[in-house]
Amino acid sequence: MPEIVANSVLPARREPIMLHTSDGLDLVGELALPLDCEPTATIICCHPLPTAGGYMDSHVLRKMAWRLPALADLAILRFNTRGTTSSAGTSQGVFDEGNAEGLDLAAALRFVQEQELPKPWMLGWSFGTDVILKHAIAQQTSQGLMGAILLSPPLRFSEVIDLDRWANSGLPITALVPENDDYLQPAEATQRFARIPQAEVKGIAGAGHLWVGEKSVRVVLNEIVARVAPDKGPLPLDWDGPMERWSDL
Repeated sequence: MPEIVANSVLPARREPIMLHTSDGLDLVGELALPLDCEPTATIICCHPLPTAGGYMDSHVLRKMAWRLPALADLAILRFNTRGTTSSAGTSQGVFDEGNAEGLDLAAALRFVQEQELPKPWMLGWSFGTDVILKHAIAQQTSQGLMGAILLSPPLRFSEVIDLDRWANSGLPITALVPENDDYLQPAEATQRFARIPQAEVKGIAGAGHLWVGEKSVRVVLNEIVARVAPDKGPLPLDWDGPMERWSDL
C-alpha cells in the first residue's frame, strides 16, 4: 500500500466555513469531516502566533485535517484568528495578543455546538495554547468541552490565574513539549503545569518547537488520537485507498 507522506491528503468532506464572533467579526475557516460516517469527536484547532507566520494552514494543523478524518473518524475545525490570512482568506479584525482572540475561540465552539458536532476538544499550538489556557474555560466557551491538547506551549501570554482556572475545571489537559523547544522545555513545563493536578506533561524526544519532519508529525498525531479516539491508534503508516498529494510541499 502507498505510504502516507508529508503531503498526503486522504479522503474527507471538506468545506469552507465562516465563524461569527460576538463582537461582530467574520473569521474564515474549514471543517473536515469523515467521508463515509459521522465523526466520533471534534478537534478545534488554534494556530501559532500570526505575527510570526502562524495561521490555520500551519503544517501540523493542516496534516491533521488531511489525515485524521479518514484515519480516526474525527472532525477537524481550523480557522484564522482575527486579522490572520491564509489561502482560505483573511479573518476580519486585528491581532490582540491573545486577548480578544478568546471571542474567536468562543465562536468556534459555538459553531461546533450549532452544527451538533460531537465531543469537542481544543488543540492549540504555541500562541494557540495561550489562547486556550486563557479563554477556553470561560463561561461562554466551556459548555460541552472535553479537554485540551497543547503543542509547544510557551506560557507567554497565560498567567497563573489561567492555570488555576483549568485546575478548578477538572478537565483533562495534555501538554506535548518538545525536548528541544525554543521557549519552554519539558522540565520547566512540568514545574509550571504542576498547578493543574490533572495536567499531563509529556516530553517528546528529538522534537523542536515547530515539529519539523514527518517523524515529529506522526508522534503528534498519534498522541492526539490516543486521547481523543483511543480505539483508532496507533495510526497506520500507509493507506489502501484514494490519496492525493498536495502540490505546494
